[in-house]
Amino acid sequence: MADPTKPNLILASASKSRRIMLRNARIPCLFEAANIDEAAIKNHMIKVGSSPEKISEKLAQEKAVFVSKNHPNDIILGADQLLFCEGRLFDKPKDKAEAKAHLQFFRGKSHILHTSYALVRQNALLICETYSPCLTMRNFSDDFLDKYLDQSGDKILNSVGCYLLEDRGPQLFSEINGDYFTILGLPLLNVMEKLRKLNILDI
Repeated sequence: MADPTKPNLILASASKSRRIMLRNARIPCLFEAANIDEAAIKNHMIKVGSSPEKISEKLAQEKAVFVSKNHPNDIILGADQLLFCEGRLFDKPKDKAEAKAHLQFFRGKSHILHTSYALVRQNALLICETYSPCLTMRNFSDDFLDKYLDQSGDKILNSVGCYLLEDRGPQLFSEINGDYFTILGLPLLNVMEKLRKLNILDI
């Protein structure tokens, strides 16, 4: 039976991969997507010279704060992930053609995934952390890329890097330095440690 004295944990995200991670780890969690203007926040911070890490953290915090307004007694988990490659920030591709262009740009290069999470309660920030795995794509052929895109389908459009490590994604890489869950979109082990301290998870 659920403990009525415990606050709920609510993930402020529509991300399917983050929801699956939490469910698979048997973390009791509700889900409510945050309706914020991510593009406006990102564009403003880029204009004022904010680092990719700070932009990712700001977006994670804003998502959590937005949902917290309707759930003041609960713990809200916000998360965000930005891909940074050769001085450029990349968003999720709009379509297969843009996904192909992104992968052609990443090919043979290393990029950083700045993955942030924030925990908020009663509109107050409890913690915000960022982890930044580094991934190097191999110099794959155009034929391989076309086959990869055909086999992967539209689901790669949900990934900022156009890859899914839980699927065909590993075939794109020559080296990966970083935590698997963080690359998927949430530093799950670090989040769980904080939730234990907040009495959301059992010790």
